[in-house]
Amino acid sequence: MNTAASPHVSRATVGTARASGYLQQLCKHFGHKVPVEFGPRQGRVEFPMGICELEAPEGAEALSLRASAATAEELARVEGVVASHLLRFAFREELKIDWEPA
Repeated sequence: MNTAASPHVSRATVGTARASGYLQQLCKHFGHKVPVEFGPRQGRVEFPMGICELEAPEGAEALSLRASAATAEELARVEGVVASHLLRFAFREELKIDWEPA
């Protein structure tokens, strides 16, 4: 799936000092089932219903998420899957994930 061709895009910025750790944990987890690419600062997860790109800029205490999909329903599924897993992995923190149209 090509993100440039995806008409439905949303973004979320999640404040956390563990941004790089969560990025890598999410990518490793999803990598057991779908294609992923990642390093300490950037990641990309290719779900069947859409794509999520993750970024943890050095020095920033936030994880940036960008979801894209062909339909609004698929976009909502990408958002939900990523958010639910991130919240589960970050159970010691009270993270706030607010997706906004991009």
